[in-house]
Amino acid sequence: MKTIQKLLNEKYAKTAARFLNVICYFVMAFMLVCLVLAFMGRQTFSLRTSTGNYESAIYAEENHDHTFRSFTVTSNDNIYVAANDNDQVDLAVHIGLSLMSVFSILPLTVAYWFLSRVFANVSKGQLFIEKNARYLLYYGVIQFFAAFFVPFIKMFICYLTNLVSNSHVSISTGSDMLNNLIPSIAFIVAAYIIHYGINLQDEVDHTL
Repeated sequence: MKTIQKLLNEKYAKTAARFLNVICYFVMAFMLVCLVLAFMGRQTFSLRTSTGNYESAIYAEENHDHTFRSFTVTSNDNIYVAANDNDQVDLAVHIGLSLMSVFSILPLTVAYWFLSRVFANVSKGQLFIEKNARYLLYYGVIQFFAAFFVPFIKMFICYLTNLVSNSHVSISTGSDMLNNLIPSIAFIVAAYIIHYGINLQDEVDHTL
């Protein structure tokens, strides 16, 4: 226990905050690269054609033998596409998959930006400030939106795509909803605790 408590000091906390701030930027850059790849048609999905099934097909190829394939991006969801009568994937499906990637990636990218602001402030020794409370609140709310609402948005996108496409797309999503909801609520509660502590300290300062 004493060994663990030694880690809870200002020097280690600021160093960890600076490191995590850099990690947040790497995560944001990685997410944006994944989004670009998705727009380029390099998002993988399970494809069913008249000639067979392909577990990791992408829109940007005609031959789905991916032995020599370059960079691709894989979704956490299971995406299934049935080819049209010509064994092709319609453009509407590609647009639908790209929109699903937008709703998967952009909210989390923004959330990590707010989290990086918290780590930046902590690295400067700015702990109990109103900005940190707001940033943690924004992070928690965005994560809650991504966990609870985005799966329904993705299913709605599939529905709209199938209305205008000869190909058919379906998705299995929301399996990790509970695992993402609980941390998002925890961040919202942490934001409230910091906000309450700041107001309490202000009252004490004014009383003195």
